[in-house]
Amino acid sequence: MPTGLTQDAGWQIGVSRTLPHPAPVVWDFISGAEGIALWLGPGALLAPERGTPYRTAEGVEGEVRGYRPGDRIRVTHGTTTVQVALAPAADGARTMLRFHQEHLASAEERELRRAHWQRVMDQVATALDQR
Repeated sequence: MPTGLTQDAGWQIGVSRTLPHPAPVVWDFISGAEGIALWLGPGALLAPERGTPYRTAEGVEGEVRGYRPGDRIRVTHGTTTVQVALAPAADGARTMLRFHQEHLASAEERELRRAHWQRVMDQVATALDQR
């Protein structure tokens, strides 16, 4: 099976990075309006209840599939599923942030989304460093 293709979730991509910020700081940003605009799209508002719909300014619709404060948010995004998750480092001063998207249409879409998530990660890192 090619890299990125799974039996259950189709094509998928994950991008992660350890950021030099404690988990509560990363969570507050990523779950707040500014962070959500970066990873999900401008205009999206997420409620922490499963099944709650959202819509981005670009017209992408989805719903919350999981929301565990301080840990992860999982949403549908059009025909795909996106998850953002945090894993605090043992020292408490750093946090691994991971974006994961599954049910992608093809290997080509997977590569496009990899580039997208790497850009988003850069933007999140820059925004956190400027706080």
